[in-house]
Amino acid sequence: MYRNLFILSLLGLAACSAPEPANLTLQSPDEKLTIQVFTTPAGEPAYTVRFGESLVLDTSRLGMRWADGSDFGKGFAIAGSETKSINETWEQPWGEQRQMTDRSEELLVNFTKTDDPEMDYAVRFRTYDDGVAFRYEFHSNIANITVAHEDTEFQLTSDPLCWWAPGDWDIYEHLYNTSRLSDIDATTKRNHVSLAQTYIPENAVNTPLTMRTDEGVYLSIHEAALTDFTDMTLRVDTVGLRLQAALVGRPDGMKADMSGTWHTPWRVILISDQATKLVESSTILNLNEPSKIDDMSWFEPTTYAGIWWDMHLDRRGWDMEGGKHGATTAYAKEVIDFAAANNIGAMLVEGWNTGWASWFGDGRPEQGPFDFITPYPDYDLAEVVRYGREKGVELIMHHETSSMPLVYEKYMDSAFALMKHHGIHAVKTGYVGTIIPKGEYHHGQFMVKHYHKVIQTAAKYQIAVNAHEPIKDTGVRRTWPNEISREGLRGQEFNAWCPDGGNPPEHASIVAFTRMLGGPIDYTPGIFNIKLKPYKPNNQVNTTLAHQLALYVVFYSPIQMVPDLIESYEGHPGMGFIRDVAVDWEQTRVLAGEPGEFVAIARQERNSTGQKRNTSSQDANGGNASATDRNTPANRWFLGVVTDENARTLDLPLDFLEAGKRYTVKLYLDGPDAHWDDNPTAFATEEREVSSTETLKLTLAPGGGAAASFTLLQE
Repeated sequence: MYRNLFILSLLGLAACSAPEPANLTLQSPDEKLTIQVFTTPAGEPAYTVRFGESLVLDTSRLGMRWADGSDFGKGFAIAGSETKSINETWEQPWGEQRQMTDRSEELLVNFTKTDDPEMDYAVRFRTYDDGVAFRYEFHSNIANITVAHEDTEFQLTSDPLCWWAPGDWDIYEHLYNTSRLSDIDATTKRNHVSLAQTYIPENAVNTPLTMRTDEGVYLSIHEAALTDFTDMTLRVDTVGLRLQAALVGRPDGMKADMSGTWHTPWRVILISDQATKLVESSTILNLNEPSKIDDMSWFEPTTYAGIWWDMHLDRRGWDMEGGKHGATTAYAKEVIDFAAANNIGAMLVEGWNTGWASWFGDGRPEQGPFDFITPYPDYDLAEVVRYGREKGVELIMHHETSSMPLVYEKYMDSAFALMKHHGIHAVKTGYVGTIIPKGEYHHGQFMVKHYHKVIQTAAKYQIAVNAHEPIKDTGVRRTWPNEISREGLRGQEFNAWCPDGGNPPEHASIVAFTRMLGGPIDYTPGIFNIKLKPYKPNNQVNTTLAHQLALYVVFYSPIQMVPDLIESYEGHPGMGFIRDVAVDWEQTRVLAGEPGEFVAIARQERNSTGQKRNTSSQDANGGNASATDRNTPANRWFLGVVTDENARTLDLPLDFLEAGKRYTVKLYLDGPDAHWDDNPTAFATEEREVSSTETLKLTLAPGGGAAASFTLLQE
């Protein structure tokens, strides 16, 4: 039924050679991490992981079961192996780090059924200095294979402190929780009035799951290169302190259909003795394939304003039928004028197209509420594009699919062709509501493949995609860099309409060490009207204003929204930071932080060509800088620091600055009596000279933060 997969290594692993060793070992390049691969006495493929002298994962079984009864977890022996070293560099077209290093060791292990030599498969392991990864690889002569279960285990050796969100098959918009692994109970999170769709079938958590042992070892379990399989959640054994892969299913109870030569996504465990190193890791990206897009020059990272927050404040609406339509030509021009005056490069308009009166719930028409090309009568798409271009502001399109992916696929080419006709290069997609076809889930294989199809189709039209209600980020942006950002977490809008009080002050300091490990976040920072008056007097943003500014640096995204109402920004000194802050980076340094407490991140601006926001990339005659200039670091650094509900004082070394140089630092700080609830808008600014040998002392209010820009002084 199966045929052997792999040609054994020329280093002596022929069929007639001596038996394969019972245990295979692979170390990281720095030799601090060791993964051991073996089979148990019952023939169960398994592995362990050591970090230094500490055993961080004990015997953890591997395996997979198919619907036809095939069990790849028992009765196997190691039949062969191959090793190789990887040492490569590559460059991101945009990102939190321009130059990337992929340095790892690889071990390919072939397992064969002891009583059926033709039943075999392989597991490919990799070790990095900050983690280990593995994936299953199959090559069968069966046209269609249905995966019933994946039996991958992660056997902890202690009861770590965990920062976790429930393993919901439909949404990632739950609050994060902090508890010991033994105390996790995701089933208590099933009922949530603020979620448009939710399904939590068992006590499982979503990834990235970040943990800290009592010995001070940090681990984060996630996956990489999820393109055609199904999402992996982690089932929690609170007694055995074990996590097990729990794949998102479908209506028939099965998990995925595969055929021919195929492999799973990578299962990744980041490991470090410093939480900050988890955030700096490039392992997730390195586990994805190189870019399939040769030229990304048509996309420029930028900040953007929009017609969006109005709707969450109930000041305007998405639909025209309700009488307070937001997406009008006149209002769009107002927002464009605001963006142009404040060095904001783009604008998002939601509610521009017909169909919003019947877009959600059981009232959705069978053919779908939207065709994605027909604007409301009070919105002149061509005129808005023309006016924006005249002012130097690009348009970001909005496609709410109403969770009808097959309808969206039907219209997708015509919708993207309309965008290309108008020279629009970015779209925000949305998937609010239960999926139709009924019984499918946002995180199942059906939708994973849909999200990937959207990215591939958009690339043909030179369109970048910012997905909301998405599948989680697993580093696919390396392969498809037009996948620029996504939601995939409890975003800022929950502060405007969630009856449970919105996102707590600790939210950002958890997200930075969990969700952000996957990739860019479209969180929409920068709310200045913290108390939301007079529109939502019973709601508020649970941070200080300085905390909001800091999020532009802390939460990475190549597009960052300036979401609040125009009048909230008028005359405010904090706008100085928004006008200046970069969105594309040469390098990133995580200076300090602990999950759920605080985080401090510094990023060096990367120059770009033809980008409105980076005026330093223009030549003396106002023309575009050369491609060489784009690959030259700018002379500015930006810093973002946020804290939880506790006030704290931090001393941050400025050794990331160039040695022997002087910089002007502009500081945007909490006021002396600032407090996230009592006095959230108390605000102060400072400006002075600093150098790399100095330490920056920052005092953060409860729920507060600090933002700063460092500009090299000309000699």
